[in-house]
Amino acid sequence: MRIATFNANSIRSRFNVLVKWLDIHQPDILAIQETKVQDIDFPISDFAKTGYEIIFRGQKKYNGVAIFSKDKPTEVISTLPQDTTNQARFLKARIGNVILINTYIPQGAAIDSDKFQYKLNWYRWLQDYLKTHHSPDEPILWVGDLNVAKEAIDVHNPKRLWGHVCFCEPVQKAFQEIIEWGFVDVFRRKHPEPGQYTFWDYRAPDGLRRNVGWRLDYIMMTHQLADKCIDCWIDREPRGWDKPSDHTFLTADIKL
Repeated sequence: MRIATFNANSIRSRFNVLVKWLDIHQPDILAIQETKVQDIDFPISDFAKTGYEIIFRGQKKYNGVAIFSKDKPTEVISTLPQDTTNQARFLKARIGNVILINTYIPQGAAIDSDKFQYKLNWYRWLQDYLKTHHSPDEPILWVGDLNVAKEAIDVHNPKRLWGHVCFCEPVQKAFQEIIEWGFVDVFRRKHPEPGQYTFWDYRAPDGLRRNVGWRLDYIMMTHQLADKCIDCWIDREPRGWDKPSDHTFLTADIKL
């Protein structure tokens, strides 16, 4: 099974990138974040030629999550129960023999803001959801733009960037608590080397070439899946295509 995740930063703007990448790599599952489109306007007919089953939950201009899969998703849930803001950040489904949880974690804006507290709450709500509805013994994939650099190795300049809303002790602690529930960061298990990023800010001059990046996107697996993971890799190439997202694709292969 091939699973991938991608923050599209507008699914309509990234149509050509997505169709091209899907054609080349043929994942069994692709989780997408920041679709930035309300459900009534989701371009489902435009993607029909890809042959994928598609489920989504969106909102106008912001957030939004979607799942493309070769097998039909079942047991779909599109709301994290404790999040009463109605923001489109959570999409869960059973696909074949796995449970997929696709999340777009809040960015947090500024540490002294209500949005940062919402971010910390969101991690806690997700942890509560997992404890209430699931077991670490289940075959669960938690993927998406998780808006955290887990370690210093996950940012290009950790000394300067420490204290950022995606790279600070409260966020790392909240993230680690979810990991300890029963997840493995499979990319780091396979690739412990530095300089591996999934996001390069548009505003950084020549940022991709200079590798001024962050690792903000993850494929987390419960242990039974992680032990069957053949590899997990970052595909930098689409970040250099015409009209790219500021993120790129993260992909994993699992021998089921």
